[in-house]
Amino acid sequence: MCAMTSSLRDETSAPGPAQAAGPLPNTVVVPADEDPVAEAGSELLGGPPGRRALLGVSWWTPARFLALAVIVTYVLGLFQKAPCYTDGWFHGATTQYTKACYSDIPHLFSGRGFADGLHPYLDPIPQGSPDMQFLEYPVLTGLFMQIAAWLTTRTGDIMSREQWFWMVNAGMLMICAVVAVVATSRAQRRRPWDALLFALAPALALNATINWDLLAVALAAVAMAYWSGSKPVWAGVFIGLATAAKLYPALLLGPLLILCLRAGKWREFGLAFGGAVGAWLLVDLPIMLANWKGWLTFYSFSQTRKEDFGSFWLILMQGVNKGKNLESLNTWIAGLLVVSCLAIGWLGVSAARRPRFAQLAFLVVAAFVLTNKVYSPQYVLWLIPLAALARPRWRDFLIWQACEVLYFLGVWSYLANISDSKHHGIDQDWYHFAIALHLVGTLYLCYVVVRDILHPERDPVRWDGSDDPSGGVLDGAPDRFVLGTARGLREEESYADYAPGADWLAKADTGPEPKAE
Repeated sequence: MCAMTSSLRDETSAPGPAQAAGPLPNTVVVPADEDPVAEAGSELLGGPPGRRALLGVSWWTPARFLALAVIVTYVLGLFQKAPCYTDGWFHGATTQYTKACYSDIPHLFSGRGFADGLHPYLDPIPQGSPDMQFLEYPVLTGLFMQIAAWLTTRTGDIMSREQWFWMVNAGMLMICAVVAVVATSRAQRRRPWDALLFALAPALALNATINWDLLAVALAAVAMAYWSGSKPVWAGVFIGLATAAKLYPALLLGPLLILCLRAGKWREFGLAFGGAVGAWLLVDLPIMLANWKGWLTFYSFSQTRKEDFGSFWLILMQGVNKGKNLESLNTWIAGLLVVSCLAIGWLGVSAARRPRFAQLAFLVVAAFVLTNKVYSPQYVLWLIPLAALARPRWRDFLIWQACEVLYFLGVWSYLANISDSKHHGIDQDWYHFAIALHLVGTLYLCYVVVRDILHPERDPVRWDGSDDPSGGVLDGAPDRFVLGTARGLREEESYADYAPGADWLAKADTGPEPKAE
């Protein structure tokens, strides 16, 4: 552990009450020095660094160590899928549920025409339904799948080809996981080790190869790293590319709009927005022109889809509504999401101190997850990098992850129950409890993030008086527009004025003491 950082610690620092106030300025933050859970975990590597430790001289930079850590976690997840690789995906539907090793990837190789050499958006799916005649994934994800299909052997029986297709995708997705963790480590200067939350996340191991979500996760993480480096055009480009792979990254533009409004950074937001739209059109426009109906399938399928596994809408449908479909479901979902986003926006412009980009990004994506009509287990991957940046505390992170792991086990157990005449697994009531665990765990993490926004002295990232290490041009920028009682940061001030021990709320409410005449 002593060699796993990229800076030198002050030799005069010693453990004690002074460290409780926050990390030292101008140093790389070592989690074992500020997080009790990380400190306990560091005992596996010899304990936290001592005050005379010479750090930053090893080949093992944070990025390299994090890349290795995420590969180890990822490979453990591959071993967890082994029972399905040899049997469960091919011989009976129940085993992939009882062994909790389900994946969409091998099934869609033949189910979406890749085994037959069909183009995912130009050629109709054999035996496709009227609502889904073409591939129901965004264009960049479809391209990712197509590349994997080109790399898959064309010889052998269908089982061996599906195994090969899954392995090719698993290798490509592992690259995405490495890109995501390195980008996350670079999104907050001085805090690269926060990305270890992503690298060691149990839900990453369990869900990484269920679907293709890691592609969008990696692109969104790169976008946040570019924004942190004050490169709004490239940040926008990668937001656009991520949106072309999955819809949720478009939500990142909302927090940027609110924060740039508050800081008066309209030019930077415009550059990011333009980059996002341009990159998205560059990917999607060719398919739009080639086959509008094929391109539209993803959006039309999402619109017509009913309430499904993992959502609280399913609890309402199965429990309260007695199995009847909920009327005007899309309207309800849109309304709840809009209200949630408006509340997050109000928080962004009215909080005593401008929230960090990662905090609002986590909240808006969590709102989308919580209000959506379906929650597939791999959707947790969307939130893990954002949670690592928004609330880098192992205790809160592991509480949330425990809820997600229990939901992961619950959904497959319930599917085993309803797909087999022997009714292995849990029944509907216990599955509803698993859904509730997922919802409560996510809401808990939202609560602590909102609490950090309202009480910045409790935010681990701001303990040393930092503003927004992932904020790029927003970091340390004075406020131009605030609502309510928020005073905001003034031109002549610095967030160093709000270092540990200072009364943040008193400063925010009353402003600086008047100067003597």
